[in-house]
Amino acid sequence: MTSRRRVVLLFGGRSSEHSISCATAGGILGAIDRELFEVIPVGITRDGAWTLQADDSARLTLGAELPDVTDDGSRVRLPDSAASREWTVVRSDGVEESLGEIDVVFPILHGPFGEDGTVQGALELVGVPYVGSGVLASAMAMDKHATKSALAAAGIDVAPWVRLTRSALERDRSLWERRVRGLGLPLFVKPARAGSSVGVSKVSQWHEFDAALDIAFAEDRSVLVEAAVPGREIECAVLDGRSGTAPRVSVAGEIVVRGRDFYDFDAKYRNAPGVDLVCPADLESGELAEAQRLAGAAFEVLGCAGLARVDFFFDGTRFFVNEVNTMPGFTPISMFPQCWLATGLSYPELITELIDLGLAAER
Repeated sequence: MTSRRRVVLLFGGRSSEHSISCATAGGILGAIDRELFEVIPVGITRDGAWTLQADDSARLTLGAELPDVTDDGSRVRLPDSAASREWTVVRSDGVEESLGEIDVVFPILHGPFGEDGTVQGALELVGVPYVGSGVLASAMAMDKHATKSALAAAGIDVAPWVRLTRSALERDRSLWERRVRGLGLPLFVKPARAGSSVGVSKVSQWHEFDAALDIAFAEDRSVLVEAAVPGREIECAVLDGRSGTAPRVSVAGEIVVRGRDFYDFDAKYRNAPGVDLVCPADLESGELAEAQRLAGAAFEVLGCAGLARVDFFFDGTRFFVNEVNTMPGFTPISMFPQCWLATGLSYPELITELIDLGLAAER
């Protein structure tokens, strides 16, 4: 009998999406095939400490209180070099123990300091295989300005946008105001490097703009101002191909917003009313084929690996790529797993496939 592969499930982190990462980890802990995998949960605190956590999915669920990584004083250590895959933990009493050799890391981290290539670089330095995109693709996809620039250069439609920084505004406020006003209303103001709709505001009147900037700049020093594209919100889930084949793309899902300005944090994670997730989306066969083609193309333009969710606005004629998420929400009810479930791949099967892709990835 083949021995179980040893997987570090890495979650939490320093970003504002810490709790969402914890909830994602809870979903995986409850569904991963224990006959195939031995799981070692490693939680990164909000301060950046790597801690050994209990293998308890019930503790990591979204409810009235958002889940958190509790610092128990333990400290998990990566290998000293690429010559070994042995991880260790220093317990709160100072006693050091071996965690054994690790086969692969599943970094369920959302946002900066995890989804942006930083953790991926640390793992590559010590030669540890991991699930998902590499350093460059992770960094590009995390930065909405870089993503849109690369996709636009490849001929993929994106919404018109302007990138702002505080220093640029201070140097020539009137220039940037003219460029922003050229986008028209309504528009969206969002941090360039954040996710889960954290720091995002919809601006319908110009007097709302400065407050929206303040909210976005609280999350990142780089901010995107983006023209609103009227239409439907469509999403496709992407998996890497096997052995050099083309990326695999799921059926499309749709976010139907009723009675809210947009699909914000509360709607995504606090079950606020006014939003329905529909999968599969009601698209004509030609429309679905085009969404799938563009999702696969965006995945390859950025050089992604493992998985991604590609989000579109669809105006009835054209699909505009909004974002490419290299570590999308991954709870059982999130859109990425739901799209694959509707395509014929169950949640536990999806987890297994992603780990297999991580083990086979060439970095």
